[in-house]
Amino acid sequence: MLGLVWLIPAIPFASALVLALASRTVSRKFVAITGVGSIALSAILSLAMVPAYLAHATPYTRILWTWISVAGFRPQIAFYLDPLSLVMIVVVTFVAFLIHLYSAESMREDPGYGRFFAYMNLFVASMVTLLLADNLLLLFLGWEGVGLCSYLLIGFWYQDPANGRAAIKAFVVTRVGDTVMLVGLFLIFTELGTLTIQTALHQASIEWPAGSAIAITAAALLLGGAIGKSAQLPLQVWLPDAMAGPTPTSALIHAATMVTAGVYLIARMHVLFELAPPVQFAVAVIGAATLLVAGFSALTQYDIKRILAYSTISQIGYMFLALGVGAWGAAIFHFMTHAFFKALLFLSAGIVIDALHDEHNIFRMGGLHRELPIAYWTFLVGGCSLSGLPLITAGSFSKDFIIWSAGTSQLGGIAWWAVALFGVLLTSFYTFRLIFVVFFGEVRTPVSHRPGLAVTIPVVTLATLSIVGGYDKKPFLAFVGGALPQLPQSSAPAALTETVTSAITAAIFLTGVLLAWLVYLRKPELARAAASNPVGASLRRFWFSDWAMDWIYDRLFVRPFERLAWIIRGDLLDSIYDGLSNLTSLFWRGLSYTESGKLRWYAAGIAAGAVVFVAMAIFL
Repeated sequence: MLGLVWLIPAIPFASALVLALASRTVSRKFVAITGVGSIALSAILSLAMVPAYLAHATPYTRILWTWISVAGFRPQIAFYLDPLSLVMIVVVTFVAFLIHLYSAESMREDPGYGRFFAYMNLFVASMVTLLLADNLLLLFLGWEGVGLCSYLLIGFWYQDPANGRAAIKAFVVTRVGDTVMLVGLFLIFTELGTLTIQTALHQASIEWPAGSAIAITAAALLLGGAIGKSAQLPLQVWLPDAMAGPTPTSALIHAATMVTAGVYLIARMHVLFELAPPVQFAVAVIGAATLLVAGFSALTQYDIKRILAYSTISQIGYMFLALGVGAWGAAIFHFMTHAFFKALLFLSAGIVIDALHDEHNIFRMGGLHRELPIAYWTFLVGGCSLSGLPLITAGSFSKDFIIWSAGTSQLGGIAWWAVALFGVLLTSFYTFRLIFVVFFGEVRTPVSHRPGLAVTIPVVTLATLSIVGGYDKKPFLAFVGGALPQLPQSSAPAALTETVTSAITAAIFLTGVLLAWLVYLRKPELARAAASNPVGASLRRFWFSDWAMDWIYDRLFVRPFERLAWIIRGDLLDSIYDGLSNLTSLFWRGLSYTESGKLRWYAAGIAAGAVVFVAMAIFL
């Protein structure tokens, strides 16, 4: 069975190719069956790998062929299966299948139905390739594949120029991180002579002393790539604008693909980061700062999908914090629970948006807990898991473990613990602000559409997983412990137990819920007063603008680049390409005269050409 691991990415790749070539000529039913069915097959194969791997009990490598062979450089198309990659592909393919099933109904009226599924399947195939890659070059191929697909899907409705700009923004910003990462791959190969991940990590642990300049440089370059893909400070600006794409695309990007790639990269290369303590510390700093910055920004948004986008940035920040303090298993555990509840939140939000004539403004919604009960209950479950309803939801188990780890690991401390707890307050407040405004109060927009079975099944399934998905914490951590180091404990205060941390987290969660209830249901005038206050209004504008990051980038990079392009618009290089263009146009005009439509001239031309050809063959 393990020998069939290559089919997990191959099936979505094949279906993407079929849909890209034939989507205009086949029925929508064929598109849905091919698009959804191929991801279902990949999910089934991924699940079948679990018992097969447990029986095998050791990491497995499936080599298909040698990709390149140049002067000793021989990267292969090979897939590596261990507890980390196995967990990731199971979660990615299963959640992607549910999102595809949802899409079969929610996108059925879209004229680009076949194109949508071709992009989505290519997205999943690229992500699975990234996760299973045996070497960093193949990983980078999948890495760039998800970047390409994010561009295609964010700009899916390209007729609107705003969507095109959002797609370009995502592509360019993530390319910044990708370029830094590529330099890191060059460095690793130059110094270690290989890009095979396990070999490189083994050699690095032998040849590079902990804290050496080369280890720090290599880890920092890889971190640059992870920051871009996972939308962490300072490259988080692309993700909120990525909401321009269809809702299932948002769910796939935020829950199962793209943004979690950076978390996987750091976890997979954990040996390298352990050899570079300053870089691992930077991972924790970036994660802690991002979870707070994104949390404050989420407080001020009114677009339902942008609120969820900022919540994703914040939750990935929690994962980075866990990675930075050495809680590798906690980060991957939160990845799994986050995939469940974040996909659920986006899909439930999609039900609301579709039901209200594509309305995104939460302040034009209201009173939907009776009008859309499926959306209400599933969104409530997802929101409770996101904000950490204790002892019940999956998100509370994983987030509590991160918070406790941040305070008790050797690389952690009370400061990290306090930051993570404050993030819980922010998350609880903005999540229930969203729930209270959208689903309670008076109805502001009438409901015109209710979900069908293909939409209901995925959200109910994800709601169930968002509850029960955290109860397998101990076996999950024991399993991924086969690929990741155990959490190193420090001499933290004896009173700071995991139970105490969970109790404090629960109290903070309830405080956030009560504050949101008071401000947005009980006394909404408090929110209006805060918004009208000069200080409150200024803070709101600042946080709403993503802490003015777009403004800063516009003045530091975009405008100077545009000005430079304007200054050198008539340089020599442009003249060369203009000349080639004019020469091509000249040839076209000359050849166009030969298209006279007169058969005898065509026959004469053929005869003359034959004579010239024979003469050349004889005399030359």
